[in-house]
Amino acid sequence: MYIDIVPNRKSPPAVLLRESYREGGRTVKRTLANLSMLPPEAVAALRAALKGEHLVEAGSLFEVESSLPCGHVRAVRTAMSRLGMRDLVSSKPCPERDIVLAMIAQRIIEPGSKLETVSMFGDSTLAQEFGVQDVDENDLYAAMDWLAASQPFIERKLAGRHLEEGATVLYDVSSSSYYGKQCPLAKRGYNRDGLRLPGIVYGLMTDTDGRPVAVRVYPGDTADPVTVPDQIDRLRGGFGIARFVFVGDRGMLTNTQIDRLRQQEGCGWISCLRSSDIRRLLETRDPSGAPLFTQGNLAEIIHPDFPGERLVACYNPVLAMDRACVRGELLESTEKELARLRDHVGRRRKKPLTAAEIGVRAGRVINRYKVAKHFRLDIADNHFGWERDTESIAREAALDGIYVVRTSETPESLSAPDAVRAYKRLGDVEQAFRTFKGVDLLIRPIYHRLEDRVRAHVLLCMLAYYVEWHMRQALAPLLYADEELEAARASRDPVAKAQPSENLKRKRARKRTQDGLRLRRWDGLLGALSTQVRNTCCFGEGRTAVRFTRDTMPKAFQLLEADHACWRNNKGVPMYAERENGAGKRVECLPARVCA
Repeated sequence: MYIDIVPNRKSPPAVLLRESYREGGRTVKRTLANLSMLPPEAVAALRAALKGEHLVEAGSLFEVESSLPCGHVRAVRTAMSRLGMRDLVSSKPCPERDIVLAMIAQRIIEPGSKLETVSMFGDSTLAQEFGVQDVDENDLYAAMDWLAASQPFIERKLAGRHLEEGATVLYDVSSSSYYGKQCPLAKRGYNRDGLRLPGIVYGLMTDTDGRPVAVRVYPGDTADPVTVPDQIDRLRGGFGIARFVFVGDRGMLTNTQIDRLRQQEGCGWISCLRSSDIRRLLETRDPSGAPLFTQGNLAEIIHPDFPGERLVACYNPVLAMDRACVRGELLESTEKELARLRDHVGRRRKKPLTAAEIGVRAGRVINRYKVAKHFRLDIADNHFGWERDTESIAREAALDGIYVVRTSETPESLSAPDAVRAYKRLGDVEQAFRTFKGVDLLIRPIYHRLEDRVRAHVLLCMLAYYVEWHMRQALAPLLYADEELEAARASRDPVAKAQPSENLKRKRARKRTQDGLRLRRWDGLLGALSTQVRNTCCFGEGRTAVRFTRDTMPKAFQLLEADHACWRNNKGVPMYAERENGAGKRVECLPARVCA
């Protein structure tokens, strides 16, 4: 008996078990069984047995032809599948969609320039998983152009998932340096990187939990408040939300912008007062000098200077001590520099310094740490002296630890503690910016010359953060993360210093999970997952050779595949579903409400 493989034109070849014998001087073949439905491994094993070979475990004879890191790619791809990223990026299959998804995954795994990204695709199983084995940098640039045109549709789907009528929307602005002079968006303005380079400004909008929903890029010389009307128009016109509460910091929601918000029906807001407004408020609040915080560390105020607003004053003693300590350190450091300047002026005998020259140098010193208001300077030709302005220091010290949250919401719709909690959630947007600029996503340096490519680059970073945000939530048991943080935020004192939960204390003390696994930071966990490899193995030789792959299954995949709350939208509906296409194949899609 032997195994015969018979070609079958354009169909797969037939695999037959046959025997041959001689009859009347000729060789006769008789088919005993059709083995076409058996897997290649079984056919190869049967062929070897018929030859009389001794069969052993495949692991003792197979040869590993290649090994590619696969664990981190598989983890990201699993998360993207749970989030329905395919239909989020585009409901219709196309090569650009696959390339965009691959770039999102690569930015989470190991961010780099688009030229480098093409090379890194082959350093892991990412090219195989996303079907981008044959792309080059030109394909990536073409996909970015396609993504820039699709941005309104993608953001509308994200808003449909996470924003609803009456939603609280968090918004903040940041900037990044631009290396070059070709992009029209690169302008010189306030550079938050602290570099003397042109930059771009981008505003990020998130839901109340910090999930990114939309991002918009502006020229580098755009002031923060100027971006607010654009965001309001997007919420109303782009996302179709008539009633919402807009949360922004005091540099964003200035009095001018708040006056505009008042004129729009259904637009609430939460912000914070500036220090000068707080000082004027406390000085004119009560001529009798009655204490403000008579019960606890939170008090509501109504003041004629802020009509139609609720003012929630908060006092944090820990913050007061910190500000007093920092102010003392800055004053001492400034006085050391002033003493050096005084000694230098006293040594200039042959060519004394004029009062103007001394004033210029003294201005640089007292403005270095922003404490000029706390010093009185005595400047003359060849003479310099100073003293602290104790009254100014006392006025500022009286505000230590005090901040005032302002809102248009009524007590029935938003309590005072919840107003403070909503304002402090702006820290989630700042965390997104830190992730953008840190080693996780590397939004900078930016080299793209075309305006749409810069916008697409920022959008890629936002989508990568969207996936990473959900992965952090699902993998929290393996990270140094407080799994009870959301529940604690809703019940704890919104003003007092936050305390870690008992679960987080145990994790920090043991440095291991309940299952005994070692805890990791986010980058360390991805690095550990990257040690899981996909081996391509070969068993046999020639026509009998069989190739197969072997992956491992660490704990992280079980967490990503579990039905966590983070995989659902604001209504508790899974962010991915399954439907049957025309060919009878099960494919992923978004819930009907979002797809519509």
